[in-house]
Amino acid sequence: CSAGLTQAAMRPLTDEEAKMVFEKLYKFVGKNIKSLVDRADEPYCFRLQKNRVYYVREALMKKATNISRDKLVSLGTCVGKLTHAGKFRLSIGALDILAAHAKYKIWVKPQAEMQFLYGNNVLKSGLGRITENTPAYTGVVIYSMSDVPLGFGVTAKSTEECRTVDPSTIVSFHQADVGEYLRAEDEL
Repeated sequence: CSAGLTQAAMRPLTDEEAKMVFEKLYKFVGKNIKSLVDRADEPYCFRLQKNRVYYVREALMKKATNISRDKLVSLGTCVGKLTHAGKFRLSIGALDILAAHAKYKIWVKPQAEMQFLYGNNVLKSGLGRITENTPAYTGVVIYSMSDVPLGFGVTAKSTEECRTVDPSTIVSFHQADVGEYLRAEDEL
């Protein structure tokens, strides 16, 4: 998500922007959202620069004040961006944060990993495991069977529904995956 040199200053999120970011993150991490900012090791915050939202250690942010604003390219981890329509969209940069705090998870079989990494949805035939009591239309982190985070998406079916559906049924809609680092490297 690093952008080229920019004149836009990195600034705190407005209340409305923060609300959009936290609502989106809440879909994936639930009540663990408080631990994103009030971490035990050191506090973190969210900052906006050129429509991209960054997750930054507060100590690093304070040290960055020594760098002139027009020379600052990026700071911290880009977790998403604000679209022209005024919505917040999570980017693949948020995967590590989501994986560490995810409430619901899906594990895909080895033969389904490449399908997901090419940007396709997860089908029932590729589903290895799913967290118990996962509701439909909630955020999930997608893992390989060896517990490597591959991306994230939104469930199309609940855990109960997944047990009885046809193998060609979509169980999770694709939102982002690590394959984007190659497919969309110019945009990240």
